[in-house]
Amino acid sequence: PPPFTGVWMGDSKLCAIGVHCGNHITSHGLALNCCTDLTWFDHIVPCGLEGKGVTSLSHELGQHVAVNHVLQPFLDSFQEVFDCTLVSSEDPG
Repeated sequence: PPPFTGVWMGDSKLCAIGVHCGNHITSHGLALNCCTDLTWFDHIVPCGLEGKGVTSLSHELGQHVAVNHVLQPFLDSFQEVFDCTLVSSEDPG
């Protein structure tokens, strides 16, 4: 929910999105919870947000959702939305 970044399901964060700027370098990242053990979040205040929870695709869908089931559809959607071509560091050339 605004003004918080990420992807939310009600008051629970499903996907964290971040940007870091420092030493003349900008980096960014994304963490999509697919089949994360959510009990680890009981020991911290996720993203420093009191009163907010964390969820996963597996929890929300009520079935195991492995990263390898989500990765390619996610990458395909990313390319479409951002009108780009993704290149893996493992690709030759």
